[in-house]
Amino acid sequence: MADQLPTEFDVVIIGTGLPESILAAACSRSGQRVLHLDSRSYYGGNWASFSFSGLLSWLKEYQQNSAIAEESTASWQGLIHETEEAVTLRKKDETIQHTEVFCYASQDVDDGVDEMEALQKSPSSATSSTTPDPLHSACLPEETHSLHAASYETPAKDTPKSGGEVSLEVTDVEDTLAKEECCGDESHIPAVSDGDEDGKKPVEKDRTDQPKRKKITYSQIVKESRRFNIDLVSKLLYSQGLLIDLLIKSNVSRYAEFKNVTRILAFREGKVEQVPCSRADVFNSRELTMVEKRILMKFLTFCLDYEQHPDQYQAFVQCSFSEYLQTKKLTPNLQHFVLHSIAMTESSCSTIDGLKATKNFLRCLGRFGNTPFLFPLYGQGEIPQCFCRMCAVFGGIYCLRHKVQCLVVDKDSGKCKAIIDHLGQRINAKYFIVEDSYLSEETCSNVQYKQISRAVLITDQSILKADSDQQISILVVPPVESGTCAVRVTELCSSTMTCMKDTYLVHLACSSSKTAREDLESVVKKLFTPYSETEVDQEECTKPRLLWALYFNMRDSSGISRSSYEGLPSNVYVCSGPDCALGSEHAVKQAETLFQEMFPNEEFCPPPPNPEDIIFDGDDKQPEAPGANNIIMAKVDSSEGSKNLESPEKQLQN
Repeated sequence: MADQLPTEFDVVIIGTGLPESILAAACSRSGQRVLHLDSRSYYGGNWASFSFSGLLSWLKEYQQNSAIAEESTASWQGLIHETEEAVTLRKKDETIQHTEVFCYASQDVDDGVDEMEALQKSPSSATSSTTPDPLHSACLPEETHSLHAASYETPAKDTPKSGGEVSLEVTDVEDTLAKEECCGDESHIPAVSDGDEDGKKPVEKDRTDQPKRKKITYSQIVKESRRFNIDLVSKLLYSQGLLIDLLIKSNVSRYAEFKNVTRILAFREGKVEQVPCSRADVFNSRELTMVEKRILMKFLTFCLDYEQHPDQYQAFVQCSFSEYLQTKKLTPNLQHFVLHSIAMTESSCSTIDGLKATKNFLRCLGRFGNTPFLFPLYGQGEIPQCFCRMCAVFGGIYCLRHKVQCLVVDKDSGKCKAIIDHLGQRINAKYFIVEDSYLSEETCSNVQYKQISRAVLITDQSILKADSDQQISILVVPPVESGTCAVRVTELCSSTMTCMKDTYLVHLACSSSKTAREDLESVVKKLFTPYSETEVDQEECTKPRLLWALYFNMRDSSGISRSSYEGLPSNVYVCSGPDCALGSEHAVKQAETLFQEMFPNEEFCPPPPNPEDIIFDGDDKQPEAPGANNIIMAKVDSSEGSKNLESPEKQLQN
């Protein structure tokens, strides 16, 4: 691309995290001229996904923590007029701290492993750095996306026009596994499957018949690096949540595929067990007595419309949810299930918050599967990219590895007029959206940040064995000591396209009280055992073996009020990074709120236009029909291109 960008835009967005990407799509969709920049070489910021080798490169940059040379300010200071002032931006990312890496798998001598060996031998800490290495998982091949998107443009049933059940592509676990094995090492997006998790399992039978676990070495992990898509955040999508609704409403869902989370697990008395979710699961459960089943169903039925029965909870509004559960005749077993596996809240949360969380869980059941949650194939890093793609479709301009040196603020009005990039180019706009990590220390001097403790593990077996080895599970491990937080564990199988065959990718997350390793290591020891070659030939192992582990702390900038930032111009809006919650509701709410502040008369991410209403701005421009909702989508230079774009309509009419 050319070094020089256009100099006039309506909206300039700095950072490609989820809220910024949603805003970019919404602004571009409403007809605004959008410039979307990121100093990193990949999309997503702290919402990104990496291949294994890409993650090692990302870690290496943080561990080196090399001082970034101060750039000369003369190149941009001359562009600031007397009536203007500059607000400088941060030169390096400082949102990740205390990274520690441990490799437990045997490290066979291999040419491809030598360069990373130093990184794996000893744990190390780092503060922060930018990540210049391009990553496979952050930029999927264009051919892959094109094939998948094409399957959505032809059938009419994929974009319902009215009241019926919305369409979202949710692929069955077994189908994906079969496709993956048939295709070998070739990168492939599986076809649509209407089946449920409880269908035929021919592949699993072959795997469960194996008496011994397959030995996984570090060199194999590096060799299969592109099979991994490792998220920096640990999140799932609620099937009735704001993000799913936005994906469907805006038709951005056509750029992604999703899988059902197959199991909700509980950790009680040192054991992992499955939690019944649906009515059928409750009555089929062997963990509950018949009396417990009836009590649980009665309580869950109440939670679905608890607002209609205020007399049953008003007296306990000031109590914790844990104390409230004790008054509902729930056994300790049921109290544990409701608190940690259904509401998924802390013991100290209020009664109202606990009832809201329980209701949200229950209302999400059954929409796409037997649990309330979905997970995107190839990881959470796909979601920001999907919205970026929508922005680009409607004319947004993207530049990665493009640093912004400062914001140019008019002294009289107090509004930001322009940015100056690392090339010394001045770019003007009406509105500016900046991700929190780009703001300088001076701007954030009064901000008090929280921290998230994260761990990423590669294991050789699921934390709870089942007939199928292709399970996607979520588990909340309650705190042992008072004052500490529960730890959320998400386990992903290879059919999610996030790890290699015969391994599992496990994410742990909680609010930080210490370093990530100090917060999470005790839970890791409860659930896993470090890999040891002496145990490879043992047929009976009670815990999965831990092959590789990464711990790090991530800044949580959610919940920061605008007034906390020092000297922020009125037309500059700040987006926060990932929060510690399981869903992405905060990011969607923030994006919609900021969009409505900028464009109060515009609809936020409206549904895509009807193909019959689209006209093309070309030489053969047809007259506009009175009252028609015509939208200019693209310029077509040849009749052949026009025919190709019209072909889906003709197929629908046939």
